[in-house]
Amino acid sequence: MRQTFEQSFALHVPSSSENLAMIRAFVSEVAFRAHLGEDESLLLAVAVDEACANVIEHAYGHDATKQVMVRALLDEDAIRFEVVDQGKGFDPSIIEPKDPRQLVKERASGGLGMGLIRRIMDEVVYHIVPGEKNELLMMKRLKKQR
Repeated sequence: MRQTFEQSFALHVPSSSENLAMIRAFVSEVAFRAHLGEDESLLLAVAVDEACANVIEHAYGHDATKQVMVRALLDEDAIRFEVVDQGKGFDPSIIEPKDPRQLVKERASGGLGMGLIRRIMDEVVYHIVPGEKNELLMMKRLKKQR
């Protein structure tokens, strides 16, 4: 019989850019527990940071009285992060993939986040219930140790 394990973690922080460093540290700690290397850990932290920055800016409009929740679930196959908010939702299907080189040429600020998250993570899924709850689910498969 195959033995399995699962660990879950959660972080609730006020919706403020000042808390993004704490969120990155949380993600790095979970990645460490998954035995990920520094580069993989950094990429996961970037993806979750970007998702939380989007919530802070777009869903909550920098309203620090609101909460951002980050949940992590770790098992032997994958590491999953959920970013949950009760802010203004959006339709992710209207976000067109943009070429980062073109954005740099245009000196655009913003517009890279969703593409970056999708490149880093193996699966990205939104669950949006307008006016109630928004969840961004991000999953990264773990390479098997031999």
